[in-house]
Amino acid sequence: MPDRSRRFKRLWNKESPVKYLLIINGNDPETVWNALRFGSAVRSRGHEASAFLLGAAVEIERLGNERFDVQKLLLRFDELGGVVLSCGTCLRVRKMDAAAVCPMSTMDDLARLTEEADRVLTFG
Repeated sequence: MPDRSRRFKRLWNKESPVKYLLIINGNDPETVWNALRFGSAVRSRGHEASAFLLGAAVEIERLGNERFDVQKLLLRFDELGGVVLSCGTCLRVRKMDAAAVCPMSTMDDLARLTEEADRVLTFG
């Protein structure tokens, strides 16, 4: 049996930063909150992180409650250098404007981000 501790250490000892793409597709406050927590954690570890809001996730400015402070984590992720983009079509369907921290974007941008990412995670 291989030495599990050695294998585990290899996972945590990346020499170069990893590029993460978080695709958030939903407006459940806890799910969005956890996605932003993860994004902030990887930014704090020196990795790159981008988030793309699809579907109901573009409603991010309206999300959150006392238990899951989505707005606080969105600002933290932004302050740490994370990038959040909103699907333009999803915004138009809802007759919404993009949030100041989450500019309007396109599927071409999502395709490019996916191509450039080392890891893609979906939430929602």
